[in-house]
Amino acid sequence: MKIFVTGGSGFVGSALVHRLVAEGHEVLALARSGSSIQRVRAAGGDPVPGDLADLGRTDRPWHARLREVDAVVHVAAHMEFWGPDALFEQANHVPTVALHEASVAAGVRRFVLVSAASVSTGSQRRPVVDESTPEGKANIAYSRVKLATERALLEARGGETELVVLRPPFIWGRGMATLDELTKVAEAGRFSWIDDGRHTVDFVHVENLVSSILLALTRGRHGGVYYVTDGTPMPIRDFLTPLLATRGVDLSKSRSVPMTIAAPMAAMMDRTARLLRRKTAPPLTNWLVSWTGRDRSYDITAARTELGYSPDVTLEKGLAEMRSPAGRRPHAA
Repeated sequence: MKIFVTGGSGFVGSALVHRLVAEGHEVLALARSGSSIQRVRAAGGDPVPGDLADLGRTDRPWHARLREVDAVVHVAAHMEFWGPDALFEQANHVPTVALHEASVAAGVRRFVLVSAASVSTGSQRRPVVDESTPEGKANIAYSRVKLATERALLEARGGETELVVLRPPFIWGRGMATLDELTKVAEAGRFSWIDDGRHTVDFVHVENLVSSILLALTRGRHGGVYYVTDGTPMPIRDFLTPLLATRGVDLSKSRSVPMTIAAPMAAMMDRTARLLRRKTAPPLTNWLVSWTGRDRSYDITAARTELGYSPDVTLEKGLAEMRSPAGRRPHAA
């Protein structure tokens, strides 16, 4: 297949380009800078100059090249845990809708949207959710806009273009930028568990997510929405402790705050920061409390049965690769 990828030089996108090329596909990847172009070429892809801001403009090189491809995988997104809805509407929603419309007009057979499991993190408090669970209202703008974008594409006239939506939770693996931030917080002594880190979290290794994307290129029903995880939800302490240990960070002596204190404190800090229109998030937010202080996992039965998804990279295997910088990628082991 010939596939157009956005975000091809990023954490998920670069792993995707490597896998697609390794499996014999031809890849065109949107690249916004010289360094991005180099990373795409190094992965074996054909860089197409442009960025998310260009996706609404039909005079850009990427637009004409859509007519060459069989499928589009939209990975690129502006991701932050703080900011107003308008920021993410302009940075993510508008370009995604434009890309989908252009793909339909070009006759692309399949459009795969990488969304986020956090679309249901907020007012939805069930400990386990699946695709039939009402999402509720997400408590960060990024996720609210992601859900709005999913719905816009699902309701759009798709012509002959089939749409598949994937919802990964916390994405981890070698090269993850979020680990840099967590390391800084821990090394500064600002890391705290909620309720001793006993609450269940779910996550997906980047190579498992890539596997689900490859499956979604040919499998899954039109309009299908699928949660994709490693299939091994566990207490957050059991996940983050060995993850940060790959950076030499010891969380064993980190303090703990009861949920009964953390939740109202986060609500106050969150509300105050929003009222003051602060550009950076406070130390504790409603989203952070939701992620670390409440049980949440995702039922991936639909992905298993309709996509044929089977996560192969285990926590142990992924951690071993992160501890060995010279190690090979998990899928090639």
